[in-house]
Amino acid sequence: MKRTILLLAFLAFQTAFSQQTDFLKIKKYRVSHLDDKIQETSGLNIFNGKLYTFNDSGNAPELFEINKTSGEVIKTLKVNAKNTDWEALTNDGSNFYIGDFGNNDGSRRHLTIYKVPFHGDSLQNGQIREIKFHYPEQTDYKSSYFNTDYDAEAMVYAHGKIHLFTKEWVSKSTVHYIIDPEKNEKHDAVKAETYKTNFMVTDAAYFDKKLYLVGYSKKTEVFMDVFTETEPGIFFKERPKHYYLGSSLSIGQIEGIAVDETGISISGEKFKSPLGSTKPALYFIPKEQFKD
Repeated sequence: MKRTILLLAFLAFQTAFSQQTDFLKIKKYRVSHLDDKIQETSGLNIFNGKLYTFNDSGNAPELFEINKTSGEVIKTLKVNAKNTDWEALTNDGSNFYIGDFGNNDGSRRHLTIYKVPFHGDSLQNGQIREIKFHYPEQTDYKSSYFNTDYDAEAMVYAHGKIHLFTKEWVSKSTVHYIIDPEKNEKHDAVKAETYKTNFMVTDAAYFDKKLYLVGYSKKTEVFMDVFTETEPGIFFKERPKHYYLGSSLSIGQIEGIAVDETGISISGEKFKSPLGSTKPALYFIPKEQFKD
């Protein structure tokens, strides 16, 4: 009897999973392994049709323009700003926004987004502005690695605001905060909405009134959720399309996503485990291969 109950529970789980999850295994869409300069790609962004990435904490403050179809580094742009823990990249058509707000131990009090003017394929380093913010809900800043809900690695620019999405190690949800890029003084990030992703969000992209979130679970499962914008700057009122992309053991630790009319670019940094390791890689899913 016990075996029958367990079997029925297993089948019910499998059915529920298949009903809620579409499989989009991206390993077959790998463009290439990334250049050795980009071992820790931590985000992707498309600016004027060109693809950009960067390395996270402990690396030089640089942006890399990379070839969409080969992953080759085309150009390196040096940024006159400190890379404490860069985790996200977006733009408004005239400026890059670099999110220096990685906070995987929950102790950071000084969270910054760098606004970097970008004209004629050149960064205007003399005009960089710091947008400082904090989470008003956070009261405990005691260091506790991988045990905080106030980490973040994802943001997009839309409707004149920066939309940040938290990486929650405990709750396995994401909170959507809105930040005003025009404020000069340190200010509160405004909590807008919450969604239970059941994975840790590592990057975001916004295109054609859709929000794309990628991330992974502690079981190395990699997922992508695609939300429809129901009103300007609001994404979580309807359930998203939920995709399983593969395992970090084979596709790397997925940290970047960028979307345009041609398709979806996804990047993964190097991943090591007792079962083996993967090299940093770039993936591209052509629009005609993806139906959202």
